[in-house]
Amino acid sequence: MSEFVLKAATLPDGSVADVKVSGDRIVEIGQGLSGGEIIDCSGLNLLPGFVDLHTHLREPGFEQSETVLTGSQSAAKGGFTAVHAMANTNPVADNAAVVEQVWSLGQRAGYVDVYPIGAVTVGLAGERLAELGSMNRSIAGVRVFSDDGKCVSDPLVMRRALEYVKAFDGVIAQHAQEPRLTEGAQMNAGAVSAELGLAGWPSVAEESIIARDVLLAQSLDARIHVCHLSTKGSVEIVRWAKAQGIRVTAEVTPHHLLLTDESTRNYDPTYKVNPPLRSAEDVAALREALIDGTIDIIATDHAPHPSESKDCEWNAAAFGMVGLETAASVAQMVLIDSGKSTWMRLAEVLSHAPAAIAGHTEQGNPIAVGSIANLTLIAANVARKISRGTASKGQNNPYADLELPGEIRHTIYRGYFTVRDGRLAEDGRH
Repeated sequence: MSEFVLKAATLPDGSVADVKVSGDRIVEIGQGLSGGEIIDCSGLNLLPGFVDLHTHLREPGFEQSETVLTGSQSAAKGGFTAVHAMANTNPVADNAAVVEQVWSLGQRAGYVDVYPIGAVTVGLAGERLAELGSMNRSIAGVRVFSDDGKCVSDPLVMRRALEYVKAFDGVIAQHAQEPRLTEGAQMNAGAVSAELGLAGWPSVAEESIIARDVLLAQSLDARIHVCHLSTKGSVEIVRWAKAQGIRVTAEVTPHHLLLTDESTRNYDPTYKVNPPLRSAEDVAALREALIDGTIDIIATDHAPHPSESKDCEWNAAAFGMVGLETAASVAQMVLIDSGKSTWMRLAEVLSHAPAAIAGHTEQGNPIAVGSIANLTLIAANVARKISRGTASKGQNNPYADLELPGEIRHTIYRGYFTVRDGRLAEDGRH
């Protein structure tokens, strides 16, 4: 059983303390602690391990883009100790057998807890409900369901899904995109799309679905989660819904907090993403909503693609970006370096809240005696230039060559260093 002391780490509340870990648990917090290996953490911010509610690990079926192993390694490099894998695999994760396969692959990789998200409808076709109950009862214990990549556009199907998962306090995570309003759409509808001659993607395509779904959730007293919220109007709808007591939560991606549709001017498909990069006004609204709590969490929507899917003309390119290894840096920029929020809030949006939305008890816990040692240490005062290469198979990295704040120094998963001194462990937690 391993034992070590994280010496003089800065906790989320700003206090400085030693944290002792024995096995997979935090066993003591205080001053002058000893026992086992002493690890100097002075100048490092100690946070609960990050939890990503929205990733695409591609396995089974698209291993040329990513595998559960490589996605888990990229997550560990980004300070994550848990990720949720979306259902748009091949075969689709719409039954107990597939979600159990994904869960087992995560256990075998050993870098993070991998929680499969079940499909809402069979084959993501939007017509018949998938095996929601059997996926919940499986060893994977699925409680989050999404057809992400596609919208559950049929209101009757969505209503039935919300009603069904309410029985076990599940949640539907909606990809809000009215399909008829986005046929052939390539980027945000606005001045830039008009100038570039690319088909525009209107904000109302997202906002109309969110408005419908929060009303459906209200009628059933059910839980709805909005994936990758991207517009100012969407913020206002979610803010209104929360004021009414509707059980809605929402996420924002790092790229929607940082990048705008101006990035598309050189037709680089790296910046082609769903939903599209929006205007500067939208980005400002998203940042303020994250700070004031209207938006609950940051989720990466990590979407790796092989080079041939991005190294092509814009119209033929796939939608998606990688983002696991830079999420904490963007969060630090928006919340901490702006002077508008705190490390406690950063811990909330990257750890506590996503774990709570998904109903996990072994992730997202406060740094306290008895908690499982899922921990992340950040060198916040370090600025780094982002390289294109990542631990992920996907190199479709929109942050390449940008200078971002903060560096993940250590990631500790269930008491084991998956990343130490910035270097990835060779074999996960085995």
